[in-house]
Parts: sequence; C-alpha cells; structure tokens
Amino acid sequence: MALTFVQTRFGALEGVSLSETVSVFRGVPYAKAPVGELRFRRPVPCEPWEGVKKADRFSAVCLQGRMPKGSFYHKEFYSEDDDLFQSEDCLYLNIWTPAKAENEKLPVLFWIHGGGFDHGWGFEKEFDGEAFAEKGVILVTINYRCNIFGFLKHPWLDAENEEHISGNYGIFDQIAALQWVRDNISFFGGDPENITIDGQSAGGMSVQTLISTDLTRGMIAGAILQSGGGFGGLRLGGGAKEAEETGVAFVRSTGAKDLFELRAMPAEKLFSYYVAFKEGRFAPHVDGYLLKAEYTEIAKSGAMHDIPYMIGTCVDEGKSFGNGFLTGTLNFVNNQLELGRTPAYFYCFDRKLPGDDSGSFHSSELWYQFKTLSRCWRPMTKEDYALSEIINSYWANFAKAKNPNGEGLPNWEPYTKEEKNRQLLKLQVETEQFEE
Repeated sequence: MALTFVQTRFGALEGVSLSETVSVFRGVPYAKAPVGELRFRRPVPCEPWEGVKKADRFSAVCLQGRMPKGSFYHKEFYSEDDDLFQSEDCLYLNIWTPAKAENEKLPVLFWIHGGGFDHGWGFEKEFDGEAFAEKGVILVTINYRCNIFGFLKHPWLDAENEEHISGNYGIFDQIAALQWVRDNISFFGGDPENITIDGQSAGGMSVQTLISTDLTRGMIAGAILQSGGGFGGLRLGGGAKEAEETGVAFVRSTGAKDLFELRAMPAEKLFSYYVAFKEGRFAPHVDGYLLKAEYTEIAKSGAMHDIPYMIGTCVDEGKSFGNGFLTGTLNFVNNQLELGRTPAYFYCFDRKLPGDDSGSFHSSELWYQFKTLSRCWRPMTKEDYALSEIINSYWANFAKAKNPNGEGLPNWEPYTKEEKNRQLLKLQVETEQFEE
C-alpha cells in the first residue's frame, strides 16, 4: 500500500488511499495564512502542529473572480466550481504519491496553475496526480496568491523591508512551496534533488520567473513551460515604476488612508475594489531582487538556470492570443543553442478537440497531460485516450530523467542547430522539422 501516514518537519499528516498503489495528501499547509499583518507580505513558514492533521480535503482558494456562466472557459473547466470556497488563507499544496516508504527517491513534478495571475487553483478538475503516480512520479500542485493579494506594489509596503520592494507575493509563495517540498518530500518518498517544475499559461510564466531568479538556484532539476514563459514574444512582467503606479492608483480607489486601514479592510471588500479597478494589471514585475532584469536580458546573458527544458504551445491558441506564445518559445529554444546549452525538447499540441470547432485552443492539452479526459464534457474518442497516455508518459519520463522518451513511445528528439525538431502532439504523433 502507498503511504497514508507521514511525519513531516511540521507534524504528522494522514492522507487518503486512492488505490493499492497511490495515495493523496490534500490541503497541506506550506506557509502561515497571509491574513492580518501578513497580508501583502512575503510568505512566512507555517507553525508546527500537534497530533495528526487530516489531509483529506482540498483547501480554500485565493479570492478571485469567476468565469461568466456560459462562457467558453466556464463550460470547459469551471462549470462545477461556482461555489468553491475562497479565502486569503489559501497557501496549501497537494501531493499524490505511489511511495510505500520514505526516501524512495522518486522524481517529483511540481505543478503551477495558470489563470493570468488573476485566478486559478491547484486542484482544478483537469488536474490530477493519480496517472503520474502510477508511473512512479510524485505530483505536487499548489495554490498561490493571485491578483491584488499576490501582486500589489505600493510605497507603503516597500518601506517595510530592507530590500525596499513589494508585490510579487504570488511568486514568493511559489518559492516557499518549492522550499517546503525540498524540505519534506523525502517523507513522501520523493527525491528533493529531482524536482521538475511545470506550469501552463501564467503557470508557464511563473516557471520562467523561477528559472530567472537567483533565489531558486540549485532547487530545480528541470523545467517544463507550457504556452507561457519563453521570452520576447509576450510581455510577462513590467518594471517597478509601472507596477507602483498601478498599485498606488488601486489603493487610492479603496480610500485607505494608510497601511493599517488597508490591512484592516475585510478581504471581500478589498476584492470588490479590485473587481471595479480598470487601470492596470497585477502580475510579476522586475523589482531588482526577485527579478534583477527583464526575462530577455536574463536569458540572453546566460543568467537563466542551466537545466534541461521542455517547452511548447498549442497550435490554435494564436487565434485568441496572437503569436506571442510561439515567438517566445522559439526565442527560448534558439537561445539554448546560442549559449551552447542542452537543447530543449520543443512540442506543439495539435489535436483539434472534438465537440466544437475550437481546435487546439489555449489550455486544451491539460486534459491529456493529466489523463482526465473522462471529466471533460467533450465526446472523447479512444484515439484521444491513446494520445493522452502518450503525453502523460512524455511528461512523466521528463520528470524522471529529463528526457521524454520511453519504451513504446514515438521518438522525440530535441531541437538542435542541425535538426529543428518539433514534436507534434496529435492523434498520430510525429516529428516535423520546424521552419521559422
């Protein structure tokens, strides 16, 4: 039987058995609740607890807006989650493991959700770790602070710390979760030296941030960037001046006279001001500490982490998002070659999903990656399930050995100067020579 009882550095956890070989630990705290005086501060490690903490249910998610009912993405991913509990107390993670004992040195895949840094959570219905665990990979998914709770910058907040920075709390949450995993994953059978980070959309942009900061150097063994990240195609984050102007305008809209009033304001009221605010966006920015420069400069200078990478896009997302994802991805894979580093594995998800004419839209690969097709409303075919098995295996193999290839899978060669390989993830998986 897989582990269901674990003694972490903070206390004992009791998880849930999903099968003879897989268990899950849901709603595991990795930091103190960022409420009261901890609102708009970097995360603080959680306190040890007495007794055994039940890890049998998912936590609350960060306060956020919901997709309009009847909209495309509401129908696709969120239609069953309209009553999801939201709270500032949201810094929790979830762990699926096949381990039967501690210290089995299993590879770890650390998943960062998307949502435009505005919304999302680590247990959306398209995410699940059981298929990865069945392949010998521990999956960790996390919640982090979004929107104003995760990215508000303001001079009042700058004055509180020696670095004189604020904002980027959502990324610091991710780093805190990553550190928690490094410190504790061995108790769940994982290898803290073999953690692969993976994210899609804003999650991919988060991965780009984590591989661009010195604060995570040596913590990450490999990285996967899905329809986000890369550089030069998307403006992932602005500078401190722009972030501060947006933050000052937002705080002015709340009527708060000082930081005490801002922190004392009920979270729901504060969020209502965010909903009404239309003067800018809240996302990672260059603060001189977490990020010392824009992503392009960091990547081209060679300061980005020198680790194995897998990166790609969906073929039809350009209809809604332009060519930014593809441009950023191409810049990324070519930069690896220009620096003389390990070539990246480059993919394109090219299955036009059944049920409508939306094609291979932004986020469509997620059903396949996590093998959760049965949760989708679409009339999936046996060929879709076969493609899902291939994709899930590629991701699991990359987590294990930083190479997606494995027995019985279509061969996937990296993108090199001589062979500009791009793996087409479609019903008949094949390799193409990509022409820019």
